[in-house]
Amino acid sequence: MIGPMRTPRAALIADTAIALLAERGTRGLTHRAVDDRARLPPGTTSNHARTRAALLQTALTRLAERETASFTTHPTAPDPRTALRDTLTEGLHAALTVGRTLTLARLELALEATRRPELRVRYDALGQGFIDLAADLLAAAGAAAPRRAARRLVAWCDGILFNATAGSGRADSPDPLELREQVNALLDALLGLEAS
Repeated sequence: MIGPMRTPRAALIADTAIALLAERGTRGLTHRAVDDRARLPPGTTSNHARTRAALLQTALTRLAERETASFTTHPTAPDPRTALRDTLTEGLHAALTVGRTLTLARLELALEATRRPELRVRYDALGQGFIDLAADLLAAAGAAAPRRAARRLVAWCDGILFNATAGSGRADSPDPLELREQVNALLDALLGLEAS
């Protein structure tokens, strides 16, 4: 979907920006804070991303790169629906546990994009890549209208991630079994099939 950061230093700057977004929010993300946290010489981050907008876009691009890299499908599953179910269950659970920092940073960037048109354009373009991926998986699983189903699926995933990370469900985040049950129910609705 997107390419890797061009240099190890660029990846370090972007990863540090993501960590700061998750920890401190957008107000805590500054060029100096990235330099300090990453133990880089003063001015390194501003040489890489001259403006605040550029720093936010760098973080967003790296965030999508990392989320895409951690998204794995199950080619050995007995059928495409099972592969999709397992991929969604494991991906959501990872986003709520080991990938929680990425999820928090993504929520921060989503809110910031509502105030920054240039970030909105990039956020929406990267988000479209996830819809395209979901549409391909849903088509393979037999969805009659895969793009429409993909938009619903991505909206549902966003809702689960928000609720369990920053919303009212934060104290009672779903475990893998509960996620699997919810994913099965959603796929039943999207694919028009009975639960397997």
